[in-house]
Amino acid sequence: MKKIQMVDLKGQYEAIKDTVKNSIDEVLETSAFINGPYVHQFQKDLESYLDVKHVIPCANGTDALQIAMMGLGLKPGDEVITADFTFAATVEVIALLNLTPVLVDVNEEDFNISIEAIEKAITPKTKAIVPVHLFGQCANMEAIMKLAEKHNLFVIEDNAQAIGASYTFEDGTQKKAGTIGHVAATSFFPSKNLGCYGDGGAIFTNDDKLAHTLRGVVNHGMYERYHHDVVGVNSRLDSIQAAVLGAKLPNLDAYNEARYLAAKKYTEALKECEHVITPSFSDKKEEHVFHQYTLRITNGKRDDLVKYLNENGIPCGVYYPIPLHLQKAYSDNRYNESEFKTTNQLVKEVISLPMHTELDDDQIDFITSKVIEFVNR
Repeated sequence: MKKIQMVDLKGQYEAIKDTVKNSIDEVLETSAFINGPYVHQFQKDLESYLDVKHVIPCANGTDALQIAMMGLGLKPGDEVITADFTFAATVEVIALLNLTPVLVDVNEEDFNISIEAIEKAITPKTKAIVPVHLFGQCANMEAIMKLAEKHNLFVIEDNAQAIGASYTFEDGTQKKAGTIGHVAATSFFPSKNLGCYGDGGAIFTNDDKLAHTLRGVVNHGMYERYHHDVVGVNSRLDSIQAAVLGAKLPNLDAYNEARYLAAKKYTEALKECEHVITPSFSDKKEEHVFHQYTLRITNGKRDDLVKYLNENGIPCGVYYPIPLHLQKAYSDNRYNESEFKTTNQLVKEVISLPMHTELDDDQIDFITSKVIEFVNR
């Protein structure tokens, strides 16, 4: 059995290395390192894949979130509701723009933002909701969009973990994650389902006017050189990273299917395991792209399992060990612990097993056998 890795980027690279090398060589030969042909082609290809009118590439996923909020014209003091159980980048950009983050609890079954908690948190100062499609599965976008329409709010999808996933509406129609809200942000960090070989990100929108604003924001506020029409930043996807992403994009659905199949094997092996709750997902493989495969360990021994797996050569991760409302940078006396019952429980229980496109049956069998061995001893 080959060595188990949390993410096997080298194995994935082996299958596409000729395409990647040829594309990077062409960038080097043309020396079009910024806003070159590969950036424009990737933008068009991603627009086509997502069926969205506008993709605006940028330097990373955190910038993408910040630029999306800047483009919407949110003002200091405006309240932005988002999930307490997620990576800090989501709340970080809210604070950086002097907006007021409002953290709310998540659902126990899918780890995504609670609709009930959103509704309770809305005030006259609320201007936006940021649902995070955590671990590869969409939040309840139909309900979120209805709330947003009712209260005249913007919806900014944090799609860093769910590129390629689809959301199914009650009438059976589907849309890709990141194309439902007013604007969305994603990350192309190397370990993402669609990752480059450095930093990269993008913003998506179907709003022509907003897209125009965003294109200025990413480039120092310029539409014409040395004419600064809006306050902007310097955040561009470079051509080498676009070349890598262009080589990977045609394989994204296959990558996501491989993750889904690995997740099904994990779940089948662990479904009867006492003290283990496997992730909730449907038979529609396109609805969950498994950026992470995250278990809940309910006997209070999650940290011991982490140690045991590591001792047996199995990497794992705890995403996330501390709620955002308890982080020093984002703590606020407005929050009441009773409002975060699910999040406070999840941070004690969650553990993510290795998940990537190169996982094989032998590795999955070994990993699950060690989980079962630990919980049964």
